[in-house]
Amino acid sequence: MHIRKVVGRVTYRACERCAEGVITEVVLDDPFLGSGLGTRALAHLRSRYPDVRWRTTLDGRLTRDLLRRMRVRPARDGGPCPHALPAVPASTGG
Repeated sequence: MHIRKVVGRVTYRACERCAEGVITEVVLDDPFLGSGLGTRALAHLRSRYPDVRWRTTLDGRLTRDLLRRMRVRPARDGGPCPHALPAVPASTGG
């Protein structure tokens, strides 16, 4: 959120049973690219699920650097375990 406006989102699936999560989408409005909000959003996600190991299905130029910095590795087999929670969009903000 930025001045009470959603400026991005992270979509993910998490399984606390397997301690695995998959990030499937990271979106930020253009004016906020490079502002650190992506890093803050992923840090918040990690704090929400502290025992979950995160992976990603993303390979876009903009998200690849962010996920590499945050040490989120590519997902094996392209997705989460069979009993992961459904994909959840989480808004990002400041």
